Amino acid sequence: MTFRNVSLLAVEGLAVGHGGGPPVLSGIEFRIAPGERIGLVGPNGAGKTTLLLALTGVLPAAAGGIRLDGRLLALNGFTPEIALVFQQAHDQLFCPTVAEDVAFGARNVGLGGAALDRAVAAALQAVGIASLADRPIHHLSGGEQRLACLAGVLVMSPRILLLDEPSGALDLRNRRRLIELLRGLAQAMLIASHDLELVLELCPRVMLIDDGGIVADGPAAAVLGDAALMAAHGQEIPHSLTRHVGEGHRHPVAGPTARPGKAAVAGA
Repeated sequence: MTFRNVSLLAVEGLAVGHGGGPPVLSGIEFRIAPGERIGLVGPNGAGKTTLLLALTGVLPAAAGGIRLDGRLLALNGFTPEIALVFQQAHDQLFCPTVAEDVAFGARNVGLGGAALDRAVAAALQAVGIASLADRPIHHLSGGEQRLACLAGVLVMSPRILLLDEPSGALDLRNRRRLIELLRGLAQAMLIASHDLELVLELCPRVMLIDDGGIVADGPAAAVLGDAALMAAHGQEIPHSLTRHVGEGHRHPVAGPTARPGKAAVAGA
């Protein structure tokens, strides 16, 4: 199956700005298939977070459309089927305990009683922090906070996960734990990250945004391994895609793509 032949989410001519100012992004068009994982990369200020906020309705779009299963969504409306894990955990966690925080979203989409308790327990179990249910939020480590944020969106059974710098500030152990957790989830994902090795491991496809739009969209190794393209947009080729001379320095291929090459131009 070719992923882009089957659309779960379709973004059509989206334009997004801040506070009535000129658009930060315009003419944004792409599709996400069920279960597809896409890396979203680009320099600081290119609009990665802006795009994620617009897809969830947190930031109203100025123009364009977003369709979920063909259904046109309100550009400033909340859709629990599309869930965002914020870059900063303190922007998402605010209840006294882990269980209360995870329950918040599910309660607001209509769950209650025993069904709510079961959903919270299942979400905590899924991310491996069931033992922390009664822990005060401010007593969590950075890695535990990241997992609590993920549980807080999984409890709503979203179909698409939007993740903003999910490995930010994590140590190597918690970064690896997060990668393996995300690898095992069935949801479609759009992962905005400067951690290009994480993107290579998780995402067969990458979109590069800069200059207000998508400048490349294609296989991860082709986009991230295109030296001229990456340099033109303030990026570097991931170390694992760098060619080395000699037998003493080799890299295993971490992700689903094998060789660097020419990236697909956006819209191709």
